[in-house]
Amino acid sequence: MSWSTFLLLMITCAATILLCRVVPIFVLRGKELSKGTQDVLNLIPPAAFAALVANDLLSPTMFDGGLVSGLIPLIAAVVVAAVALKTKNLLACAVVGVAVYALLLFLQQIGCM
Repeated sequence: MSWSTFLLLMITCAATILLCRVVPIFVLRGKELSKGTQDVLNLIPPAAFAALVANDLLSPTMFDGGLVSGLIPLIAAVVVAAVALKTKNLLACAVVGVAVYALLLFLQQIGCM
């Protein structure tokens, strides 16, 4: 790739970032958004998080190692969801999720599953 092509690519990326992230902040500063717009914008973080989690939990090759090894992440996710609904504590979710996942992997390794 030549320097001119690289420079053109970097300028295009910088302009896109500027237009998509910075300009709306200045345009919408001091303006009140409608309730519907606020509701829609409030759905973006949970949707992005759900997409990231689904991408890690579900893959086309998840059952290549067998049914049990494919179900381990899903079982851990269900337990984490139950903890999240009950406690609403992110630290508890992380600790329980790692512990359940490790326990299930251990049980699989020793042959209990």
